[in-house]
Amino acid sequence: MYPVWVYAIAKDEGRFVNRWMDSMSEADGVYVLDTGSTDDTVAQLRGRGAQVTVEEISPWRFDVARNRSLALVPEQPGICVCTDLDEVFHPGWRKALEEQWRPGAGQGRYRYTWSFRPDGGEGVVFWYEKIHARQGYRWVHPVHEVLQWTGEGTPGETVTLAGIQLDHHPDPAKSRAQYLPLLELAAREQPDNDRCAHYLGREYFFHRRWQDAIAALKRHLSLPSALWPDERAASMRYMAQAYANLGEDGLARVWFHRGVAEAPHLREPYCDFARFLYERQEWDGVLYLCRQALAITSRPQSYICQADAWGSLPWDLAAQAYYQTGRIPQALDMARKALEQEPEEPRLIRNVELLAAMAGKG
Repeated sequence: MYPVWVYAIAKDEGRFVNRWMDSMSEADGVYVLDTGSTDDTVAQLRGRGAQVTVEEISPWRFDVARNRSLALVPEQPGICVCTDLDEVFHPGWRKALEEQWRPGAGQGRYRYTWSFRPDGGEGVVFWYEKIHARQGYRWVHPVHEVLQWTGEGTPGETVTLAGIQLDHHPDPAKSRAQYLPLLELAAREQPDNDRCAHYLGREYFFHRRWQDAIAALKRHLSLPSALWPDERAASMRYMAQAYANLGEDGLARVWFHRGVAEAPHLREPYCDFARFLYERQEWDGVLYLCRQALAITSRPQSYICQADAWGSLPWDLAAQAYYQTGRIPQALDMARKALEQEPEEPRLIRNVELLAAMAGKG
């Protein structure tokens, strides 16, 4: 079997070193590019056996840093595993990788939990592809960087690596302020790149820059390469919410409808629209959209996946709508199912207690 190497970038992440090195210990080698830590990250990593190079990347770009860290890995056939120090593999990942990797493969996709709820349950979950063959790949885009094939001919197949689970436990105090200027840079560098256009519009939305978000997301939808329904629907959903925040309810409804029509196989468009109607007390609409959402039982494997759509939200909204329309038994049933998703949530517990009392089933 090929050797397996882990590589990463790091800066001021001393609190994560031991946990990360424990998780990555199944690899044949660990290579880290430290980009200017002022804490003991470098000393800790070296003390645990990682090979560390210190280099400042200026101006900062994630793709440049990733490529410099990849360059630290030996130049011979092997499998590269790119992670960050706030990520942790479940034990046994090396064995699962060796059992499923095939000669000639290019990348491996595995399950990634990007966020967790306060009660410890999974939040956003999707499948990642940061395991790859040593030769023929480089990172592109200043932020939200991805692997690009640069070798001769066509890249090898992407292998699905069942049983490999990577968890993300980030530092909540770490700022993401650098993301917006880097996304604006990415859009300038590659104005026809649909992925960069969508991410920029989404970032404007996160910053509550509603008009900028709408303009960027419309540009995303206008690009000839913007063909993926899931991402198109996400742009439409963000636009709808931006219009709602601007008080343009009519345009918000148009884009919510378009988002549902674009990706009727996803829960997220239905849930966002249902929440909009809930805020306007349109109970029959809420019930219809929640039923449509709950009929979808296969969670998407892409990053177009919102934690609330796969948690208590659709059950909870349906319970509220049934209650508001006087259907207490149905409301109780939905409330109990919402509580099953988040059994420690005080508000959901109280909802069940109150509805049970009203239904005479306390």
